[in-house]
Amino acid sequence: MKAVKGKLLLGGVHVPDKKSLANAAPIEVLPPPQKVAINLSQSLGRPSEPCVAAGDTVKEGQVIATAAGPISSQVFASISGTVKEIKPLVTEGGVESRFIVIEGDGSGEKQYLEPLENPSADDIKKRIFDAGIVGLGGAGFPTAVKVAPKTPVDTLILNGAECEPYLTCDHRLMLEHTDEIARGARYIAKSLNVTKILIGIEVNKPECIAKFEAYDDIGVVALKKRYPMGGEKQLIYSCTGRKVGIGKLPADSGVVVQNVATCFAVCEAVELGKPLYERVLTVSGGAVKEPKNLKVRVGTSIEEIIAYCGGESSAPKKAILGGPMTGIAIKSYDLYTKKTTSGVLLMTESEAAAEEPTPCLNCGMCADHCPMHLMPMNTAFYANAGDFELAAKLGNTMSCIECGVCEYVCPAKRPLIQAIRKTKAAMRNKK
Repeated sequence: MKAVKGKLLLGGVHVPDKKSLANAAPIEVLPPPQKVAINLSQSLGRPSEPCVAAGDTVKEGQVIATAAGPISSQVFASISGTVKEIKPLVTEGGVESRFIVIEGDGSGEKQYLEPLENPSADDIKKRIFDAGIVGLGGAGFPTAVKVAPKTPVDTLILNGAECEPYLTCDHRLMLEHTDEIARGARYIAKSLNVTKILIGIEVNKPECIAKFEAYDDIGVVALKKRYPMGGEKQLIYSCTGRKVGIGKLPADSGVVVQNVATCFAVCEAVELGKPLYERVLTVSGGAVKEPKNLKVRVGTSIEEIIAYCGGESSAPKKAILGGPMTGIAIKSYDLYTKKTTSGVLLMTESEAAAEEPTPCLNCGMCADHCPMHLMPMNTAFYANAGDFELAAKLGNTMSCIECGVCEYVCPAKRPLIQAIRKTKAAMRNKK
């Protein structure tokens, strides 16, 4: 189906995409590590509860932790071997979380679910839950919840925008696994009882647009290259013209959005019975020797991933898990991947923002470019004064999608996202 142009996104910013470092690198499979450390917090919501103990033998794909409530997800062994211990470790966010540490035996023995043939909508929903599938494009919201909306929907949108600079893992998936993504999308559409499927792809990926134009049942929307085009509410508007109100969910506007990598995972879960215990991520940046797109098992050490890519080409000024706009800067490689880890970036001094902040200029650029039309300067001003209630009220902070546009355009280099996250945390703790 011939691509149509998406509607113009108001707000946002044009960011140099830096995708040429890795977008021509085919997906490689990182060899199974000898040891993995699997975080029990693999999705938005509650951490999962272990169902194994130290000394247990596990197989690749076996459930090792079960969902602790509706907003949680099943967690699986990513290698076969022995559970060595369950212990707290410090995460990339600087907080402690419980991890299951598995030492591999090299057998590669697998334990998958039974493949489904001609599954019903309920079969697909159950399989998505049983396979521990979460949104692979951002926060890791459990997909089983998204395919059971409380309001009727009529449209499924596939997010192929991949607007974050440097990241090319979705780009490679769309090129190399086009049909699996399309089949996964059809399973999701069936679970939602919808027939209209759209895919939004930024125009800097013309090969991907051409690939999906071959399908009669998937409408392609060519999106203007503008960050954060991949945000749910921004994508919905660009693809359909529908607006999702403040405090509302996409389903309230009749739409469900799923990342293309999530669709690929759903296809594997339905057709192969494969749970979600590995994903494709991008290793890039000017300070890594060989930028790559790698299929990596959950719980793999960041140090091992970087070593496979030839190590550092120079001492990085900043290392980031995820993309440069929404990712988390890390101070050590002694960390482990999660289902939601989309990138490992090693950035040189010229790539990394390292300027010292100066006083606010009251220029209003952060508000002018905010894709949610918020007032980030108000959040920062009152958060710095310790009045988080006023910060949240005058900045409308709880509606922020933490895209990082405000901080990117700020000429004073104020740490606006830090103030926003502190305000959100304070308000959540108060509740």
